Amino acid sequence: MPAKRKKERLVGTHFVWLLGQRGGVYYADGRSNRPAAGRHSLGTKDRAEALQATQRLDLVRAVELGLADRSLLTSAPPEQLSLAEGRRLYLQHVTRPRVVGGARPTSAKRYKAVFDKFEAFALSEGIRSWNQVNRQSLEAYAAHLDDQDYAYATEYLELTTLKQMVKWLAEEGHLPAASVIRLPLAKPQGTTTYCWRAEEVWKMVEYCRQRPELLWLGDVLTALTCTGLRISELAALRRTDIDLDRNVLTLTDESTRARRSTDQKVRQTKSGRSRSFPIHADLRVVLGSTSTAPDGLVFHGPKGGRLKPDTLRQVLIREVLRPLSAGFQAPPNQGGFADGRLHSFRHFFCSACANKGVPEQVVMQWLGHRDSAMVRHYYHLHDDEAQRQMRRLNFLSDAGGGVVAGDV
Repeated sequence: MPAKRKKERLVGTHFVWLLGQRGGVYYADGRSNRPAAGRHSLGTKDRAEALQATQRLDLVRAVELGLADRSLLTSAPPEQLSLAEGRRLYLQHVTRPRVVGGARPTSAKRYKAVFDKFEAFALSEGIRSWNQVNRQSLEAYAAHLDDQDYAYATEYLELTTLKQMVKWLAEEGHLPAASVIRLPLAKPQGTTTYCWRAEEVWKMVEYCRQRPELLWLGDVLTALTCTGLRISELAALRRTDIDLDRNVLTLTDESTRARRSTDQKVRQTKSGRSRSFPIHADLRVVLGSTSTAPDGLVFHGPKGGRLKPDTLRQVLIREVLRPLSAGFQAPPNQGGFADGRLHSFRHFFCSACANKGVPEQVVMQWLGHRDSAMVRHYYHLHDDEAQRQMRRLNFLSDAGGGVVAGDV
C-alpha cells in the first residue's frame, strides 16, 4: 500500500491551510481555523498554481466570513481565480435562500451539470482559471458543443449560464471588471421537442392497458396527456391536490411558506406560482381507480415507490416506444414517434388545446406560463382565424382576368 502523502502547511494572511492532493488535484483544507474556512478544491495539479489559488482563497474566505473588508478584493492584485473556486462561489450565490432571490434546487442542479461539462472542456484546452475565460474560449466551446451534436437550445442555455457567471464574479470583485464577456446570442425560436399525434398517444395508453405490469404506466401517461403537467409536478401530485367534488386539480407552490412538517418535501413549481385547472373526464377515471397510499402521493413507480422521472423515462423508451416504433415510421431526416419523450406529452396537450380552439391565455394559465414560445408555436400552427381571413382574400381574381384557383 503506497505511503500517504503528507499535507503541506501554509500560513496565509487570515487562515492556516493544509495543502493536499486527491487524484492529483490540489485542495486547501482550512477547517482547523476558528471560524472554519472549509475545504476547497483548487482545480489544478500544478503546485505553483495551487499556491497562488490558495492565496486568493485566503482573502475570499476572510471577506465571506466578515474578517476582511470586501474592498480588498478589488484593490488586491488580480490573482487567478481557479475554475473550482469560481464555481463554488457562484453556486453558493445561486443556492442562497429563496427569500433573497436564490434559485430553485432544480436550477442549481442544472448549473452544476453545465459547469461539469465546461470544466472538462476548459482543462483540455489548458484553461485553468476564470481569468482565462473570454469571448474566444466561449466561441471555441460553442464549436465543441456543435461537434458533439448538442441541440441549439442546449448550447444557448450553457453559454448564457457561463456569461452570467463571469459577469457575477466580476461584479462581486472576484474577477477584474474587464472580464465581463460580450457575446451576443440569438435566442432559440420554436421547439425541437417531438409532439405526439393523437393516434400515437392512444396506441401507447392502450398498449399499457393490455399489460398488467404496465397498468401503472398507462395511468401516468393518461395523466400527462390530460394535464400537460411536467413529470416533476406529476410525481409530486398529492391526494390533497384533488377535489373531485369541485372537479379541480390544484398545484401549490410552497417555497414561501413556513415548513410545518419535516417528513414532507416542500413543493416548488417551476414558475414559483400556484395554479389550478379542471379535471378532464379521462383523468377522473384514473383518479377514481387509484388507491390512497400512505405517502399521500397519487402516482407511483413500477414497484409502488416514489415516481422517479429517470426511471419513468427509461421504462417508456424500453417498454413502449421501442416495441411500437415499427408501426409509426418517421419521414426521412425528421423526428418521429421514437424521438418522443415525457415532455412530448406537454406539447401534445398544448397542441390539442390549440386545435380545439381553447383560448391561448387559458392554456398558458393551465400550463403555468406567463409567456410561452411553445404555446405560441402551436397556436400559430392551428390559427383557424388566420385561415378564415386568408380565404376571404382574392389576390388574382380581383385584378381582372388573372389566373385563379381552379382555373388550372
